[in-house]
Amino acid sequence: MIQKKPLIVSLAASLGVGALSALLTKGSMEKYAFLDQPPLAPPGWVFPVVWTALFILMGVAAYLVWVANGPERKRMLTLYGVQLAFNFCWTLIFFNGEKFGLAFFWLLILWGLVLATLLAFRRENRTAGNLLIPYLAWVTFAAYLNAGVWYLNG
Repeated sequence: MIQKKPLIVSLAASLGVGALSALLTKGSMEKYAFLDQPPLAPPGWVFPVVWTALFILMGVAAYLVWVANGPERKRMLTLYGVQLAFNFCWTLIFFNGEKFGLAFFWLLILWGLVLATLLAFRRENRTAGNLLIPYLAWVTFAAYLNAGVWYLNG
């Protein structure tokens, strides 16, 4: 049975981070479009669509861990919160700060945090861990894009 309050809180937390970062980087996709892009860079409209789907998957994954109520739940959800904070900060570093090199190394740390969260969640609930696989794949692709932008735009 679905527990509504934990589901709403989990989705609100992940989607809220996404919405806040979008608000704080408003207009960034227009600036991004003028940067030299590496091959395979998608058009700007793809990013909000993909990120919305990923934030929903993250929220559902966190919900599944929350309601499993395992002994490591607090540690796992703390790890989840840390990676969510790193995700938020990367957006500000890359788009607002235009510090592409710093953003790339920040993204490598985020990648490790996402992997650690995925593996921790999978120990508690296999589905929760699997829901983070697309997120890890996208962060991997984002690292490629970030490195390309850094290289091409110095």
